[in-house]
Amino acid sequence: MSFDFKGISLRVGATFFFTLMVLFIKWLADEIPVGQVVFFRSAFAMVPLVLFLIWTREFPSGLKTQRPGRHVARCFLGCLAMFASFASLKYLPLSHASIIGYMAPILAVALAAVLLKERVSGARWFGVLFGFAGILVLILPTASSAHMDTTYLTGVGLALAMAVLTAGAKIQIRSLALTENAGAIAFYFALTCTVAGMVTLPFDWVWPSWQQLGLLVCTGFAGGIAHILMTLSYQYSEISKLAAFEYLSLVFAVIADVLFFNILPGVAFYAAAACIICSTLVVALKDRAPKVEPALR
Repeated sequence: MSFDFKGISLRVGATFFFTLMVLFIKWLADEIPVGQVVFFRSAFAMVPLVLFLIWTREFPSGLKTQRPGRHVARCFLGCLAMFASFASLKYLPLSHASIIGYMAPILAVALAAVLLKERVSGARWFGVLFGFAGILVLILPTASSAHMDTTYLTGVGLALAMAVLTAGAKIQIRSLALTENAGAIAFYFALTCTVAGMVTLPFDWVWPSWQQLGLLVCTGFAGGIAHILMTLSYQYSEISKLAAFEYLSLVFAVIADVLFFNILPGVAFYAAAACIICSTLVVALKDRAPKVEPALR
């Protein structure tokens, strides 16, 4: 089996488990508070993550850090992004939440130019602007309708906030990855989100049914397994080569919407998807910066 085939297989597996995680969260969105979902997703994701670090002999030695301040900034932004992402699933179809999420790497380009003073080519700026146009194509039909769907627009606002916060977290990750172990970046993020989710306990947690508890636990395990598969995939193939396979999450999300929620995407969705996928590919293919170890989501 070639290295590329292994890398592609692992990346497809990661995309599938990430979609499975989001599907579980969508099922829970109307019944379980966001903070409670964040806690279970993060706490149980640490189980496969720690086992993986033990297997790779990076636990606990791989958790040492020289830059705790950067970890705090990354974890703060990433944790807020997780809350916004999970909250958006209460209002949006899986496919729409997925396509708006693709704005994160595009926005990261703009933030890198401003915050890290990176040189951004014209092609990358084209990707940013074309991606933004895709979002407008998606939301303008609803925003301009006679009866504005405020529920949908709330979901869009949360998803866009998630994309911006994720882009900020990616900037921190890019800096951290130069000196820190990828396992440490992922571990401290999961730990932070576990604590943040636990803080919401006194407010609105509910006692889950056995079925809901099973979904909560599966959410964590699916997220943890997806992280591991994603990390392993980059050991066998180039980031730019695997980037296109990330769009399978959109295919999986559309299938899940049809099978489980009886939602068929409209014409605006496909037009927006074409714009955003095109813009993200432009950014990915034009990125010739030195590769760094990817961090776990």
